[in-house]
Amino acid sequence: MGKKLLNNLGLKLVSIFLAVVIWFAVVMISNPKDSVTFSGITVNLVNTELLDSEDKLYEVQDNSDKVRVTVEAPRKVINQLRSSDIIAEADVSRLTEVNTIAINCSLLNNAVEISSITSNPDVVRLKVEDKASKWVNIKRNTVGEVAEGYMVYSIVSDDTRMVISGPESVISRVDHAGIEMDVSGATDNVSGNAEIRFYDSEGNLIDDTDIIRNADSMHVEVTIYAMKEVPVEALATGTPAEGYLMTGVVECEPSTVVLAGTASALADVNKVSVTIDITGESEDEERSILLRPYLDSGIRFADSNFNGKINAIVHIEPSVERTLTISGRNVSVANLPEGFELEFGEGQLTYRLRISGLDHAVSAVEQSTVQGTLDIGAWMQEQNMSELREGNYEIPIVFELPGNVAIENEISARVTISRIDEEDEE
Repeated sequence: MGKKLLNNLGLKLVSIFLAVVIWFAVVMISNPKDSVTFSGITVNLVNTELLDSEDKLYEVQDNSDKVRVTVEAPRKVINQLRSSDIIAEADVSRLTEVNTIAINCSLLNNAVEISSITSNPDVVRLKVEDKASKWVNIKRNTVGEVAEGYMVYSIVSDDTRMVISGPESVISRVDHAGIEMDVSGATDNVSGNAEIRFYDSEGNLIDDTDIIRNADSMHVEVTIYAMKEVPVEALATGTPAEGYLMTGVVECEPSTVVLAGTASALADVNKVSVTIDITGESEDEERSILLRPYLDSGIRFADSNFNGKINAIVHIEPSVERTLTISGRNVSVANLPEGFELEFGEGQLTYRLRISGLDHAVSAVEQSTVQGTLDIGAWMQEQNMSELREGNYEIPIVFELPGNVAIENEISARVTISRIDEEDEE
């Protein structure tokens, strides 16, 4: 067998070659049919304005507008076809009740002869909905923390509302729009454009692919203020009714407030002082006072929930009197000119001193410790006396008492002033 196979080997190879050539020639002459499939062909939707005129919107389902197109044609045609030669269209005017549209495929060159052209899938599936529009509020927020000792005072955007439209199923879920500005570490105002996003009533982010709006972002201005906590001070003016005195205790609630403003505006603010007129009052005076008039125009309250009012109470009590018996031994003489001597008149062993003031102050005075002084020098000035002369005089006694205790009667000492004889001096 081996000899038979190898016998005339050259002739046999030539025969095989000629057979292949003849077969190829026959194929080229007969041009048999063949087919080719192109993937990823995009279906063009036509007459979509028909849906627009009915205020309806559509969405292609399951990527059914991406199809595979199979063309059957003579091999010569098949070998020359490219995906760019394929046209796939779906006419919206042929939309069925189940929202499908048959796909029609063709070639760009109508002169090219083909046997068939089909697509898989053969329909585009749409989700068709009524178009809805509505106004939504824009909520402005910040993210991040400003620097310590600073606060976000206000956020302002170009608009506070916007109109949106889209499929009713999407628009009905939108509760509000939201924008955010990052203020991390800020010590001064922050501004910029922020992306607009949409949220449902529970604050969940909504896919906004199908939402139509007039802008994707909005300009935002964030005001950053420094903060400073300062005490509140109430000052009483005027005089209470006769027989009454201020206790000196003034209460404020709250006793401190936190102010906000630029660092330079707050630099010289160390307290907030208000005034209360107690003229003619005979009992504790309580007032509700607005602090706003006592602040510079560039300063605000840091707490947005604070109404700007404080309650201030000026305590007022009746004045009481008490009579002290002061021993004459507690009265001393001061500034007696040299060369003179002073003697008290007879019967001046004690002095009755009436004092007044608040009960706790008057009660605290111990009469045994009260000191009185005959200041001869001061008395001479009051009397316009350039030189002291001998004689009998009544000179007021000045008593030392706490500042919150008043003396109601003037007490004078009867004294005799005489020159000292030179012999007595010797």
